[in-house]
Amino acid sequence: MVVEHRSHAEGLLCEVGRNAYLRALQENRVRTQEANGIPCLADLDLLRPDPEDPLWLRPVAPSVALPQLLHRMEECVAQQRLRGARMAAAFESLMPLARSEGPSSSSSFMRVLDGVHQIMPAIGLAARSSQEILVIQPGGKRPAENISRGLPIEQGVLDRGGRIRTLYQHTTRHSPPALAHYEQLDGDVEVRTLDELPKRLILFDRAYAFIPASKNRDDVALELRQPDIINYLATTFEILWRLGTPMFPTAEPLPTTNGITPRQQAIAALLTEGLTDADIAARLGMNVRTARVHIAKLSAVLNSTSRAQLGYLIGKSGILDRASG
Repeated sequence: MVVEHRSHAEGLLCEVGRNAYLRALQENRVRTQEANGIPCLADLDLLRPDPEDPLWLRPVAPSVALPQLLHRMEECVAQQRLRGARMAAAFESLMPLARSEGPSSSSSFMRVLDGVHQIMPAIGLAARSSQEILVIQPGGKRPAENISRGLPIEQGVLDRGGRIRTLYQHTTRHSPPALAHYEQLDGDVEVRTLDELPKRLILFDRAYAFIPASKNRDDVALELRQPDIINYLATTFEILWRLGTPMFPTAEPLPTTNGITPRQQAIAALLTEGLTDADIAARLGMNVRTARVHIAKLSAVLNSTSRAQLGYLIGKSGILDRASG
């Protein structure tokens, strides 16, 4: 007896189709004519032509069919997400935020900036009437073209009598492009350095902030205007600023303790956490080779002959106590 197949949601296996598929699995085949009246079997690719007899179809094993169906669904979801991202990008250009009083008078406190072509105009707009810029810039030595990109914006703030304070990592103290950049600026500019810093931050007048929005991309940012968040970020900057060592306009030497530099103290602390050389280099904004040079110097000062012994001697030496004090 042939049961009538009724229409149902696309991509689903109805009761009629399930029974036919079950019978095909039990008998290892089903007539092509019978399957033609049950379109969901073909839609889900549960039957394949019998290479030996075109009048029959062979069932695809459930263990094979299910992963294939799930993969198709994942592809559909990925396509819909891509479509949504493209739609959002298209509508972004059609719905510019009102900017009657500063970077944005919209009730929204956050927006995503995707690409340098969106980030730089937003930063320029935020800086247009700003009197203060606070910057956290982690990482090692930056290319000169990246550093000089913000020169017009910074000088514009200084020309209005504003103030700029920037925090770098200690590795920047040996970067000629960074020093040359700040020597070009005319106005109230200060730069300090620390061993470790959080992710990049730019604050304008403690009212607008720009922070990274992607772990893997450098050209995606969040523009923030929520007062409580801005206050938290500004407070964090001030705490780090007080801990920093002046680099510009007057550089203070990094102090040493019994032949151990602050850089080596920072490396010692990370060694006790069990980090690899590569992880230590990334945290402190230096290359792996430089990190290994400092680790070798630490080993020499503490008379260590192995990595395990070095960690023990660091704890015993009191280096970390002096660093925290």
